[in-house]
Amino acid sequence: MITFNTRPATISDLDNMLAIYNEAILSTVATFDTVPRTQEEQLHWFKNHGPSHPILVTEQNGIVVGWISLSKWSDRQAYNQTVELSMYIHKDFRGQGAGKELMQQILKVAKRAHLHTIISRISDGNDASIHLHKQFGFNEIGTMKEVGKKFGRFIDVHIYQKMLTD
Repeated sequence: MITFNTRPATISDLDNMLAIYNEAILSTVATFDTVPRTQEEQLHWFKNHGPSHPILVTEQNGIVVGWISLSKWSDRQAYNQTVELSMYIHKDFRGQGAGKELMQQILKVAKRAHLHTIISRISDGNDASIHLHKQFGFNEIGTMKEVGKKFGRFIDVHIYQKMLTD
């Protein structure tokens, strides 16, 4: 069993997080970004997070192998306790428990932050992510048909939701 160390992300993690994300952009449909993100864009994204919108990283042997974040669902105030979950794992560590570790930890942080609802958008074919979300009590609440086009094909997006209750 691989042991992971999960902690809040810091500015010094941005390069590793960016490398993981950019690999996902170029080789997966886990994100609908199609152009690698720059360091400046990643820094701007990072600065838009905080106590109510945390970012965690997980490490193995001191190397960041994955990250998870909770971002604003909407700028409208009525949505303040609703967040969108994003998670990316280094390609060499997928299927080894990093995602499960990150999900366990972010749910604890979300409850401490008094968040109410977590939404995840999962592209069609990302069976591992769907399985992980179901494992943690997320329910599918809908499918947006062919809303993204990547790698020459239109892709459905499934929306999963978890209500955080005490």
